[in-house]
Amino acid sequence: MANQTSATAEPAAAPGLPDYVLDADAVTKDLTAKWRNGHPPDYTNTRKVWAETKTKNHTAQSLPDLVEKLVKNWEIEASHKTDLADWRTVDTSDYTFAVNGAPPQTGEHMLAVGTYNAVLAPSEFYCPRRLGFEQSHAAFKRMLPTFAWEVLEVYSGPPQVAFRWRHWGVMTGDYEGVNSNGEKVTIKAHGGPIDIEGVVVAVVNDKLQLKKIDVFYDPMAMFRQMAGDGEGVTKVKLESSQEVK
Repeated sequence: MANQTSATAEPAAAPGLPDYVLDADAVTKDLTAKWRNGHPPDYTNTRKVWAETKTKNHTAQSLPDLVEKLVKNWEIEASHKTDLADWRTVDTSDYTFAVNGAPPQTGEHMLAVGTYNAVLAPSEFYCPRRLGFEQSHAAFKRMLPTFAWEVLEVYSGPPQVAFRWRHWGVMTGDYEGVNSNGEKVTIKAHGGPIDIEGVVVAVVNDKLQLKKIDVFYDPMAMFRQMAGDGEGVTKVKLESSQEVK
């Protein structure tokens, strides 16, 4: 079992390196930022699961460690800070995000639709055009109360950083969403693991702020693991007035 203190220990001083690559929760200390729920989020449970079940133990301040902490702080900002000007992990003057070669999105687009909707494609299980920011986060948070993330390998260093990642949790709650056919989809919790991997090619500036993020992964991998043999899946057609916009 990994040493849990690694998730909470204060990082050692590192001249020239920003706090968001030294401390996975650095941006939660930005108390004057505009937070979605009026205050910074609490990642204690997720960090505990990460410490207990991660597969890699990166040396402090190694490139994989710096990349992992940068991305964790970026996710906090993208999910919880409502003003792009408060995002310290990105170069707000020149920032884009893209998935599987699709046209790049701006930070403002992600703020509008939400991080889940920015990375998921329409399918028989989910449609990002039918659930808003809050509804999408509620659907997946209910299903996966903790969804830990780690860097597996880093293939190249700054300014272009290519790396492979893993995102995992346990499906302890039922999933409820709306699919591309306008059907309400329910998948009963199976209590088993959800474990997905992918690759990112990112460009950073001299402050290690993200300028460009290109994500490559199978967006259906999570849903296949959720649905299993299909016995726990139900679909009910919604009336147009019932659909969440």
